[in-house]
Amino acid sequence: MSTQVFHHALYIVEHACKGCTHCMKRCPTQAIRIAKGKARIDNDLCIECGQCMAVCPNDAIAIEQDSLSQLEAFTTRVAIVPAVFFAQFDDSVTLGQIITTLYALGFTHLYLAETGVDILTVLEAKDQSSSLPLISNFCPSVQRLIQVRFPLLVGNLSTLRSPAQVTAMFARSELKTLADGLGVFYFSPCAAKIAQFKTEGSEEHRLFDGIINFDTAYNLVCSYLAKHKEAVQEETRAFSFPVCTRKALRWSLVKGQSSNHSGRCLAVDEMHNVIEFLEILEDQQETNLQFLELDACAEGCVGGILTVRNRFLATERLRHWSSTVPKQLDQNLCERILMHKSAFYKNLNLEPAAPLEVLGLDTDHAKALQKLRKAERILAALPGIDCGLCGSPCCKALAEDIAKSQASIRQCVVLKLKSAKDLNSLARIWGERSIAADGLKDDQA
Repeated sequence: MSTQVFHHALYIVEHACKGCTHCMKRCPTQAIRIAKGKARIDNDLCIECGQCMAVCPNDAIAIEQDSLSQLEAFTTRVAIVPAVFFAQFDDSVTLGQIITTLYALGFTHLYLAETGVDILTVLEAKDQSSSLPLISNFCPSVQRLIQVRFPLLVGNLSTLRSPAQVTAMFARSELKTLADGLGVFYFSPCAAKIAQFKTEGSEEHRLFDGIINFDTAYNLVCSYLAKHKEAVQEETRAFSFPVCTRKALRWSLVKGQSSNHSGRCLAVDEMHNVIEFLEILEDQQETNLQFLELDACAEGCVGGILTVRNRFLATERLRHWSSTVPKQLDQNLCERILMHKSAFYKNLNLEPAAPLEVLGLDTDHAKALQKLRKAERILAALPGIDCGLCGSPCCKALAEDIAKSQASIRQCVVLKLKSAKDLNSLARIWGERSIAADGLKDDQA
């Protein structure tokens, strides 16, 4: 089991939270509870998919934001930018204008994150995982989901480094003479990548010095262009910016990975769909697939929680852009990759992922079995309508919370409405004090 302390980028803005239960009902891993009118996130179960943030009507869930001022600590400031970022702008803003603005904002070197796809191709990198179907590790939220909820499938996760990691290694190798003042920054479309990059001990934490959120970078670019658009148009020129192949630019879109794998492949997007399929896979109902591309966000990274443009329009722009670039890698870039081949020697695969130890009903197996049986009896007494008014996402979750002494059966509003007397009887069965014992009358329940 992994003992690494996972960093969490999502947090509750308590003064804005109204306890409306939208986030709790949407959470795919049942990591949220409502207590005392406020949402609470169970960090052991949270996979940073951001679906809670997407449905919150009160802006009560936020993501860590790093300031661009962190660039000041470095003299050489490298941005690893996913192609999806450029697709956030409409056609009135050219790629050249965006690139010129990023340089004006303080970056000294820019690399497309997808360059890593072509680097892996040039170096003929082979995945060391032999379990089939091979599951892509590109989406950190899906990887954490498998580690937490589907531990039997961790051996199927790919061990190849992500394109962003490989690009960061490439940039550091090319700019190693500037290492003393070198800072490498990543532009992130989602909370999961922020959490992964800020988890101490992770490869991302070692390779990157900072992270910039998509929405923050987008607003900065738009603000700068609004004030200096004429100057930017005059200054726009061909900076050193590696152009990826067509397949690399489409990598983060749905089927971007699976379309480049041989054999029988499948792409599944949106976290609830992913969970449904993993449950099928865990039961071994499908064993003929060679590769699985699983994306937490609908339509892939263009649907990330930090993106600002409609995901379908962003997808269209990215596909249009990719159609204008060659299918074959630029010879100059290929030579640059081969020149730094030694930087990747025996370093393109990561250590296999390990299951994450998540506290179940109890760490003691005998006690856990007792609590499981207790939870089953409690569940039989509950109405089974999963209204969420108790502060738990469903009746089964409430039963388990009660079995762990983290909740009370009195939280069930439906049972309260039926009969306070019956509710007290049930409470006594589960070892709770009656309402009358607390100085209240039964009819006040």
